[in-house]
Amino acid sequence: MAIIEADGIRLHVQRLAPGDGRPARATVVLLHGLLTDSLASYYFTIAPAFAAAGLDVVMYDQRGHGRSERPATGYSLDAFTGDLGALLARLEIHGPVHLVGNSFGGTVSFGYALRHPEQVASIAVIESEPATHSWALKISGLLDRVRHEMTANERDALDWITAHRGGHTARLAKAAGRLVRDTAIAAEVTACEVVGERRMRSLRCPVLAVYGEDSDLAEQAPWLRALLPRCRTVLLPGHEHSVLVEAPGRVRDLVLDWIGRHPHRHDSPPPAVPVEVNVP
Repeated sequence: MAIIEADGIRLHVQRLAPGDGRPARATVVLLHGLLTDSLASYYFTIAPAFAAAGLDVVMYDQRGHGRSERPATGYSLDAFTGDLGALLARLEIHGPVHLVGNSFGGTVSFGYALRHPEQVASIAVIESEPATHSWALKISGLLDRVRHEMTANERDALDWITAHRGGHTARLAKAAGRLVRDTAIAAEVTACEVVGERRMRSLRCPVLAVYGEDSDLAEQAPWLRALLPRCRTVLLPGHEHSVLVEAPGRVRDLVLDWIGRHPHRHDSPPPAVPVEVNVP
């Protein structure tokens, strides 16, 4: 474990190197989701396998989450993407990296790649979407609901979560409630320039998008394929939003294959036919 100060924010960082001491063939940065998530979602699922496959693995708790600093303000999407850039600079990682983002972590990944295309070799997002207008409305509604339930009805909400999702999930929900109540995240995270289709079409790095077939976000798949010349989408039957923790083996294999196919940054995409794959 390491606490690293990056551009004025203290971030909890974990880094895994290839186990046999050989030079890493690429660097992959893992970004977790919003509120109830942390780097632990990767540490206990796919991160060790990535290191075993010869990758330099960087994962960190985003600001306000896990063991990272929780400032009262400073939660715009731009702040989250800025943290990623500052962390890479602090770690002296200068070459193009592969970004893997779960849920909100994928939104950060899209934002970073649009701002710094020269620094991104590929993106793999899991149950995620870019910061479009519809994303902003959805996230604002979610945060408002969490703030209401964890302020006005916290005890009842936690009792329900404990009974239906278990004590661990209830503890995560309680921490999420504190984050929403005690910081400006609900007001600030969507205070950003939304991404339109024209901006999305400028994204040139290869994009892998993995969704649960039964998830509301699965509708992102055809939209992304239509916009991005190097986009592959995969739908996993029988899954909703919790794909990373419910199907880590499938996610691991898909992302490792993707990174292996795109070891370097590509500036000019060749002709390609976007594809959708249903993995049984």
